[in-house]
Amino acid sequence: MKQTLFIVGARGAGKTTIGKLLAEALSYKFVDTDESVQSSSQMSIAALVEQNGWEYFRKLEGQILKTVSQHEHVISTGGGMVLAPENRLYMQQNGTVIYLQASAEVLARRLSLNPENSQRPSLTGKSITEEIEAVLVERELLYHECADFIVDASLATEDIVFSVKSYILNQKK
Repeated sequence: MKQTLFIVGARGAGKTTIGKLLAEALSYKFVDTDESVQSSSQMSIAALVEQNGWEYFRKLEGQILKTVSQHEHVISTGGGMVLAPENRLYMQQNGTVIYLQASAEVLARRLSLNPENSQRPSLTGKSITEEIEAVLVERELLYHECADFIVDASLATEDIVFSVKSYILNQKK
């Protein structure tokens, strides 16, 4: 049975990078919900949040999740996708949820090296490390709650892809 894979995790965990490689390895299509939100709204996430607020963004993000979910797709979700109980339930009922777990230190290091993150508004107004620690405290249990498989996101990219692919292929037996 072909399935839908949802990749969850904090900003900087590698959801997009791993998702693209995993989709290629499984011959699935790849979708990034953040990119889909920006495409459908014709504005950056920062502009969308500034104009309409986080609540609007989260609602749109949940709608996009349902729109893009199809069999043989790897879907990289926004870091906060798990905040809405209906999103967690939807992913659990409609596919396999992979949690890319990483420490605050690993995430902060990756985000500080990635200039693209300036496009994403701060959730707390704190430094990157403080913000990530606060976000992980808030979301870690939610990631665990909906995850079918948890993988250490600090591993080498190819090891993560191999681990997830092995898990998926063993699920089909």
